[in-house]
Amino acid sequence: MLAHSLGGTAALEALMSEPIPGVEMVITVGSQAPRELRCVPARYRVFGHIHFPCVNLEVPVKLLLTSGGVTNPSIHSALVRLLGKPVSECHALCVPTAQWGHPMCGPTSVRGFVAAEPMWQHFSGLGWASLGVLELTALPTIGAQRWVPWVREADVLLVDGGDATYLCHWMRESGLAGLLPSLPDMVWVGVSAGSMVMTPRIGAYFVEWPAAPDDRTLGVVDFSIFPHLDAFPGNTLADAERWAADIGVPAYAVDEQTAITVVDGCVEVVSEGHWTKFES
Repeated sequence: MLAHSLGGTAALEALMSEPIPGVEMVITVGSQAPRELRCVPARYRVFGHIHFPCVNLEVPVKLLLTSGGVTNPSIHSALVRLLGKPVSECHALCVPTAQWGHPMCGPTSVRGFVAAEPMWQHFSGLGWASLGVLELTALPTIGAQRWVPWVREADVLLVDGGDATYLCHWMRESGLAGLLPSLPDMVWVGVSAGSMVMTPRIGAYFVEWPAAPDDRTLGVVDFSIFPHLDAFPGNTLADAERWAADIGVPAYAVDEQTAITVVDGCVEVVSEGHWTKFES
């Protein structure tokens, strides 16, 4: 079944009550893609009725998706290529929003991120020309006429980790998700949840926000990410394999020395560490 835009919405809503025999794949393209994906209960993908190759082709932002930041020369070189100029000449906005949705984060970790404290030396502490803060939960209350120019004037968004479903919610509520298609020169650098939010699903294993409706996120790329490979006891390769078995899309397990770049739909793994790709 091949559907486009609003036709895709109708096609997916037709599948909500029960799977259609013989339909193995639904492909949708268009600005309605995020809404289309959220129309369908997660059980369809969990039980394999439908496979979603859900690249949102209308988001031209250049992506550097990392687990732990810009941790080695190879990832740093990839970042500079995306920026088109040295880090020291680039103006960055820090997006700490995902931290508020995760129980292990809070005021101290948010301060550390935006103040570029030593723990964030591979991210906000890279030596940017300037650092500002873009707190997505505040944006709906101040009006787009104020915050949109801040985003357009920046070279890069530094999007920290936390809970990706919480970040996804506020990207939609704030209007940032809708603004991304108009930012072809913007570079998005994500750490952990800041990377995972661009994927179709993060898996229930990584959902910490109690109000999350499910594990679905923006679906800008057509793969999912298992971060912090071997960095924590619960992030082993065996854990990643179990997670990938239910995710329903191609996926990467990446360690702190690995990043994924996405430019014009082209995906490249940049690594001085360990990573594994799981096919759907």
